[in-house]
Amino acid sequence: MSIRKVVKYGTPSLREPSKEVHKVSQKIKVLVEDLLDTMYAQNGVGLAAPQIGENVRVFVIDVSTGDEPLNPMVFINPKIIKKSGAVISHEGCLSFPEAFTDVKRYANVMVKALDRNGRSFVLEANGGTLLARCIQHEFDHLNGILFIDHVINRFDAETQLSKNNLPPLELEHILNEPELEPEIQRLLEEKSKKNEES
Repeated sequence: MSIRKVVKYGTPSLREPSKEVHKVSQKIKVLVEDLLDTMYAQNGVGLAAPQIGENVRVFVIDVSTGDEPLNPMVFINPKIIKKSGAVISHEGCLSFPEAFTDVKRYANVMVKALDRNGRSFVLEANGGTLLARCIQHEFDHLNGILFIDHVINRFDAETQLSKNNLPPLELEHILNEPELEPEIQRLLEEKSKKNEES
């Protein structure tokens, strides 16, 4: 299969909602392989089809680390069917080279999707793990939502973007997430208290 070009922040296709996959055809299987090859070539932990300019509801993830064997996961037509808790996630994105900032995420998610053979599965990821955060990050891509839309500190995000020659924040896309807010505030207060004590 082939390594594809990852489109950068500012490319219109990143903001377009993706279409459902009606059949896990050979074309979709090739797309899955291209996504995996591209993700591994870029040392990413996840990659969604819109990031290589294909607006279809497919993403791949591999959160294995160090000496662990590769564990590629394929999600076709995913739906998040349950979410709870909140966590502060320090994230980057292959479409935002070198830019990282803190964002709001749910701590626990349950996702239902099809695998690369078109078989349905349900996966639960809890405790704010990398997998839980990665599922949300890649799922967002399929709806034209980017990680910086969940930003906690706009000033920090703007600094990161400008330092890496990326377009500024699109304020109209920043999400209002009242269900996460109280828990995020509590986590931020705890963090600042720890910093004061150390």
